[in-house]
Amino acid sequence: MNILREYELLLCGFCASITFFGLFSKIEKAKKKILFFMEISSVLLLFSDYQVFLLTEEQNIKKLWLLKICKFLVFFLSVFIIHVYNRYLINFYQNEVKLLSVPRRLKAAEAVSFTGEALVVISQFTGLYYTFDEQSQYHRSAYYSISYLIPVLICILQFSVIFQYRRKYDRKLSDALMLFPVLPIVAAAIQLFMQGMPFINLTLVGLVVLLRVFEVRNTNHKLAQANIREKMLLKEEQENMRAMIEETANALAEAIEAKDKYTHGHSSRVAEYSRMIAQRLGKEEKECQNVYLAGLLHDVGKIGIPEGIINKDSRLTEEEYAVIKTHPVIGYQILAKIKKNPDLSTGAHYHHERYDGKGYPEGLHGTEIPELARIIAVADAYDAMTSKRSYRDTLPQEVVRNEIIKGKGTQFDPDFAQIMLDLIEQDTDYRMREL
Repeated sequence: MNILREYELLLCGFCASITFFGLFSKIEKAKKKILFFMEISSVLLLFSDYQVFLLTEEQNIKKLWLLKICKFLVFFLSVFIIHVYNRYLINFYQNEVKLLSVPRRLKAAEAVSFTGEALVVISQFTGLYYTFDEQSQYHRSAYYSISYLIPVLICILQFSVIFQYRRKYDRKLSDALMLFPVLPIVAAAIQLFMQGMPFINLTLVGLVVLLRVFEVRNTNHKLAQANIREKMLLKEEQENMRAMIEETANALAEAIEAKDKYTHGHSSRVAEYSRMIAQRLGKEEKECQNVYLAGLLHDVGKIGIPEGIINKDSRLTEEEYAVIKTHPVIGYQILAKIKKNPDLSTGAHYHHERYDGKGYPEGLHGTEIPELARIIAVADAYDAMTSKRSYRDTLPQEVVRNEIIKGKGTQFDPDFAQIMLDLIEQDTDYRMREL
């Protein structure tokens, strides 16, 4: 008996701590309010029941008024906690299960709860449930069993609703909700025949604590699910953005090639060869994609070059060649406006630079040339040799291979040129060319 009372006091302190920390939990406002009332009621219930035990043991007649108040709180709060749990269920079925209307049995449980609380108040003036004699001794009255039957009736109504809708939500959640109406009935049956044992109080408060634990778990689960959904939406948005950028780049590349009748598919092939080199370098997928897009738009500056020069069948004059050489700068000026991806303008600006410093527009040397541009330079030269021109057909693969070897360390970065040579060696059917 005393051991149970010690547990009662410990549980009271524990529940008080949960009540305090629960104020800072990330739970929906209405549900937080319900849990707060359940927890603060649990603290008062345990404290009042413990005071009843102490005052009864002391048989202190002078404190009879305090004993009556505490006993009243024990009876009233036992019904009140179950009543507030009923409000929890109503909130749950409306907001989470999304029932169109509140189940009638929960409405009936509300009415029974109000009746039970009213009878506890009435019993203080009529002795309906219990009385105290002159020696402050507690005695059950003839209608004492009603104080048990009302909470039991409420729990039965609640259990029937939870059982009916159990398949509409998670199995663990269903089992947790069923504990609350079932265990108090068991505790009430025991306590009805074992006067003085606080089984109902300990059971109710223990369930309130478990309900808080469940809500924390449920909230964390919802937050985790929301986080997963947010990540999925973000990933989907990024995929959509990537697809849109790629489609836009492809459309722009086609617009450029529509102007040049001799370079159909050139930009897409350069982009693909550039990505293959980047992959061989062990770059991540995002970097490889950037290289691909930069390769796709490397010739965007040709938009600013007169068609008469681009499509000229004969040899270009020095003045015309000077105009052609401006397309990297024009491309840079166009793509520099895309601040989110500076690699695009870098590829357009420097893809005609040479490793030996004899390229244009700035005559950069070696690693002064951005890596991205050095990759595109190899891919661009390779496609130029493996594509048809007005003055020649596609060059034989061996000729292309020898030209890459010749340009290794002079026109091209030697490492990237070697990767291209490796790709040529593996392309035994000579598929890497304009067909």
